[in-house]
Amino acid sequence: MQQRAAIILAAGQSSRMKSARSKVLHAVGGRAAIDWSIALARDTGCERIICVVSPDGQQVADHVTPQIGAEALAVQSSPQGTAHAVRSARDALAGFDGDIIVLYGDSPLISADAVERLFEAVSGGDGVGVLGFDAADAGNYGRLVTGSDGSLEAIVEAREASAEELALTLCNSGVMAGKVQTMFSLLEQVTNDNAKGEYYLTDLVGLARAAGHKCHVVTGPEAEMIGCDTRADLAEAEAMFQAAMRARMLDKGVSMIAPDTVYFSYDTEIEPDVLIEPNVVFGPGVSIASGAVVRAFSHIEGATLGSGAHVGPYVRLRKGSDIGKDVKIGNFVEVKNTRMGDGAKASHLSYLGDGDVGAEANIGAGTIFCNYDGFFKYQTVIGENAFVGSNSALVAPVTIGAGAMVGSGSVVTENVEPDALYLARPKPAPKAGWAKKFRAVMSARKTKKD
Repeated sequence: MQQRAAIILAAGQSSRMKSARSKVLHAVGGRAAIDWSIALARDTGCERIICVVSPDGQQVADHVTPQIGAEALAVQSSPQGTAHAVRSARDALAGFDGDIIVLYGDSPLISADAVERLFEAVSGGDGVGVLGFDAADAGNYGRLVTGSDGSLEAIVEAREASAEELALTLCNSGVMAGKVQTMFSLLEQVTNDNAKGEYYLTDLVGLARAAGHKCHVVTGPEAEMIGCDTRADLAEAEAMFQAAMRARMLDKGVSMIAPDTVYFSYDTEIEPDVLIEPNVVFGPGVSIASGAVVRAFSHIEGATLGSGAHVGPYVRLRKGSDIGKDVKIGNFVEVKNTRMGDGAKASHLSYLGDGDVGAEANIGAGTIFCNYDGFFKYQTVIGENAFVGSNSALVAPVTIGAGAMVGSGSVVTENVEPDALYLARPKPAPKAGWAKKFRAVMSARKTKKD
């Protein structure tokens, strides 16, 4: 197989997004749009990935550099069109000999299958290939004109198309591939002799055919080709992503009572025979084993749930939550960076942050892991079969030994030995008749005021 490289265009001004952030950094499915394109390039075997940014695109550069390296950045000196942007990547691809593909940082839904077929279409040839789609409403999309043999003859912009060409529904996604030497040779021939005075990548098809090269078109679903230029585009792409994920989950055996109310991230992994109730949101980094139940109105991110775990309703599981087999996390419990051993329970109204809870331990309602002193985080460790009474505050760092019991209302500031009982609450001080006298005084005061 030929070596492969990707050039990802991310130098747009993002003005239509009306955001201080570049449009390519806005997320779909919990992942920045440009990260989808980087992942797509990797998934299709691209050994080198070049990202083209604008001179003031430091936001984008800072975001992608940890993924692709500073040497893989190229700067488009000024906004002079797509062909000019691709040409800006030439130096970054010095020494590369293989096939290249032009992707876009604002197009998150293009599939690996479509890109793989496009690479195959241009493999071993000197022409170029274009990814197209049949549009329900072609509107202002560029039209792909094909010959009787299915080869691509021209890309015609809508504003320059004849009535016959405007009737075509096969449209240009902008994604193009070809041999690196051919592509850059043709790019040198592109002129800006047009109404906008820009260098268009689409001109490569005409130039390639004039040089005797055959051009190819590969099609994919229209839904995959959406570019996220506006907030409306972003919302549409998110809706398409969610619809696809819901279908995938149902197909693999995940039960959802109201699928349209469940939201997934790009990397959500759920095994068959998991039940998800309505209005659940999965952020990035979630993995759920078979037999688990996620009840309504729960938010889960960066967490793993073991087989038979039962969480919710109204649960928040944050990054680092490791929920073991048959664990019960009940309503209005928040867990962060805490391991819950098999069979452990925290059924009501608790915050468990930076902890390690042993198997079969029970955390009573209103328990708080006091993990932060304003400067550093500390860990709370609870041993197997320990019992923490309701309304307890465990001031970390602290360890509750296996089998130990903490009385309700305790503030625990020291370690508790295994099987010990720990009580730390104020001594009761009942005052007989105090409430009756209080009510009489306050009622009189209120009557006088009225």
